[in-house]
Amino acid sequence: MKIAVEGCAHGELERIYDTIEVIEKESGTKIDLLLCCGDFQSTRNIEDLQTMAVPKKYLDICTFYKYYSGERVAPVLTIFIGGNHEASNYLQELPYGGWVAPNIYYLGYAGVVNVNGVRIAGVSGIYKGHDFLRGHHEYPPYTEATCRSVYHVRQLEVFRLKQLSGKIDIIMSHDWPTGIYEYGNKAELLRRKPFFADDMESGKLGSRPLEELLKALQPAYWFAAHLHCKFAALVPHNSSQKRPVDDNQSSSSSSEDEDDENEVKSKPPPTSTPPVSVTKFLALDKCLPRRGFLQIVDIPSDPIEGKPHLEYDAEWLAILHSTNHLISVKENYYYLPGKKAGEVTERYNFTPTEDELEAVTAKFQTLKVPENFECTVPAYDPESQSNYKHMTLGQPQPQLNPQSNSFCAALGIDDPLCLALLANGKDLPVARSLEEPKASETASESGEDEEAETEKTSELLVTPTKRKLNLALPAPVQVSEEVDIPEEMEEETKEPEDAPKTEEPLKTEEKVPSPNVKKLKRRNQNIYNAEED
Repeated sequence: MKIAVEGCAHGELERIYDTIEVIEKESGTKIDLLLCCGDFQSTRNIEDLQTMAVPKKYLDICTFYKYYSGERVAPVLTIFIGGNHEASNYLQELPYGGWVAPNIYYLGYAGVVNVNGVRIAGVSGIYKGHDFLRGHHEYPPYTEATCRSVYHVRQLEVFRLKQLSGKIDIIMSHDWPTGIYEYGNKAELLRRKPFFADDMESGKLGSRPLEELLKALQPAYWFAAHLHCKFAALVPHNSSQKRPVDDNQSSSSSSEDEDDENEVKSKPPPTSTPPVSVTKFLALDKCLPRRGFLQIVDIPSDPIEGKPHLEYDAEWLAILHSTNHLISVKENYYYLPGKKAGEVTERYNFTPTEDELEAVTAKFQTLKVPENFECTVPAYDPESQSNYKHMTLGQPQPQLNPQSNSFCAALGIDDPLCLALLANGKDLPVARSLEEPKASETASESGEDEEAETEKTSELLVTPTKRKLNLALPAPVQVSEEVDIPEEMEEETKEPEDAPKTEEPLKTEEKVPSPNVKKLKRRNQNIYNAEED
C-alpha cells in the first residue's frame, strides 16, 4: 500500500492533493491513502473559525469547506488526527471519530482503524501537564482558557491505547515523544532549530505520555508533526519493554502450581504478532513551498480492489466499551485504575478477553465503517462572506453529530460532549442533518404534530447516558400545578368578616395546608384573641 504522510496540513487540502497528483504522474504509481498528523483545520464556515485558538489576523478559511460542501471530493482516502489549530467545536462532535467530509475521516480523541489489513492508531492534540489529568469538561462556546485546553491530550486516551495488544503498524500523533531526538541526527536538528536546545535539556521537548506509549506498543512506524521540521529517527526496542498482557481478572493466578507457571513461561510468543525490533519515526513540516511536508511510504497490506476498505478495530471497540465508566467531564484531577493503586479487586488491565471481543463484534453487523456523512451546518459562501476577516461574530452553540449518536447507541457508550452539557445544566441539542428541517416543514404542512416529531427525532438520535452524573446540585424541579395555595389565599381575602371560622379546616384533617397558610392563620388568630381580651 502506497501511503502519503503529511505533516501539518493547516487547511491547505487543495495544495496537498495537487502535490499527490503530481507525484502520481511523475512516478506512475497510485497513492492509496493519505495520513495527516494534525493542524488539519476542518473549518466549515466562518463560525468555526471563531473556535480556533489563534490571533484573529491568522484566521483563514482555507479550502476545507469545498470538500465539506461537496464542491470538491477528496481524490484519496484521508485519515487525520487533531492538533492545536483546529475547528474544535466540529471535532468535539466526533469524540470517537467520524467523517468530517466525504472520504475524509477523523480518528477522534484517540482511535484505531484498519485499512486493508494495516492497523493504524492515533491520538489527537498536544500535551500540557496541567490538563493531562482532567476530564473533557469543555464545550462551545469556549472561554479564553477552554478554547486551548479543549485540544490538550488527556490521560484516558493514552490509558486506552496502552490496553492494545498485537502488532500495530502505524501510530500518528501531533506531538513528538520525549527523547525521540536522541535516536536521530540531533546535531542537524539543532542546527536548523537552535532554540530547541533549552527544551531538550529540560526535557520539555515532546510528550512524556507518548514516550511511554512508544515503549509500550512498539509500532512499526510513528508519524508526527507540530514542530515544523522534517526529522527521522530509528528507535530500537527490547522485548522486555513491551507491555505485558496481565490477566488481572483472576485472583487465583498466584495459587497455580509451579509446573503450570513454567509451562506458560516456556511457551514461545505467538508467531502472528512478532515483537517489532525498531520503530521508524518520521516528523514532517507544514505545507509550504520547498519544505519537507509530504513523504511516500510503502507498507505491506492486503490486496486493494478499487478503493481501500476502512474498518473499525474490534479490540479498540471492546476497550471503549469496557472503559466507558472511566470517562470524566469534570475540570478537577482524577486518577485511573493502576496496579499499585486502588483495591486489589479493581480491574486495571482492560485488554479485551475473547468474550469481550465476541460481545462487541455481535453489536455490529460488520466492522466496515459506514459512509454516513451528513452536512449539519451551512458551508462557507465566498460570494457573500468574502470580507469575513472584518466581521465580528460569536462562537457557535454546541451541536451533536448523528454519526456519534448512532455509534454510541450501537456500542452502548456515552458521548463525552453530552455528559459535559448535562453536567453543566445545559439542554441537549437534537442531532440532525442540514436537510432535516426542510422535511419537518413539509410534515407540518401535511397536518402532522411537530412536537411529537421532535420528540421522536430526539429519542432516535440523542444518546442516553448509561450512568449517573456526580453533580454538585440536583436539577431544578418545577412546582406541579396541583398545589392549591392560591385558591386558599383567595378564600381568605374574599371573606375577611368570617375570619374566625378559619378554625374549621384545622378540625378536619382531610387536607394539610401549606406552611405559608398556617403561619397566616396563626397571626390572624392572635389578633382576634387580643381583641377579646
